[in-house]
Amino acid sequence: MLDEETKKEFILKFANQLSKIKKEKKLSFRKIADNCDLDASFISKIEKGTENITLETILNLMYGLNVKPKELFDFDFDLRQDDIRN
Repeated sequence: MLDEETKKEFILKFANQLSKIKKEKKLSFRKIADNCDLDASFISKIEKGTENITLETILNLMYGLNVKPKELFDFDFDLRQDDIRN
């Protein structure tokens, strides 16, 4: 199993990538929410890294941001064997 610190780091990297895309596209939380089936306050929490989201939420974000999955996950993350607990 992955340790909690590794999980948190991954969620924060995803959050930072979401923020980067949002800024590049000059979108507000409200505009993203208008484009998909998510609440603006929930999108804000995702961007802060406080939410562990589902694949369905990722699909909604892709639609709301008009991006491909690889764009949301275009960040470096090294999973080391010692990150994994038995």
